[in-house]
Amino acid sequence: MSAPAVVGIVLVSHSSMVAQSVADLARGLAAGGPVVPVAAAGGTADGGLGTSAERVVAAAHEVDRGAGVALLADLGSSVLTVKALLVEDELPPGARLLDAPFLEGAVAAVVAASAGAPLDAVAAAAEEAYTYRKA
Repeated sequence: MSAPAVVGIVLVSHSSMVAQSVADLARGLAAGGPVVPVAAAGGTADGGLGTSAERVVAAAHEVDRGAGVALLADLGSSVLTVKALLVEDELPPGARLLDAPFLEGAVAAVVAASAGAPLDAVAAAAEEAYTYRKA
């Protein structure tokens, strides 16, 4: 029996440590049941700061489970890299760049996807994180 289709999550950052830390936090906060595949795509191949299109593509294919891939990017060139990969059709079918804050959006996306939400609902949960008030 094959596993059910779920939304995969890719976190794209200029820093591999930031991407991995946010992925670890999101997984930890979504714990209590099965957690969807989450991949960190941060930094350059030589370990520096930057965005690697190759890492983003590999991460998206790694987490693709048939229900779409939600990508969250931290800023600037990471956003542009994901947009270019979408235009060039380099990402799995159903891949979508979410307009959401990186940390809060990642947590919301992983929680929603782990609960079995479809891509539209995962995107909505992540994007709603912009409304979280801290004061």
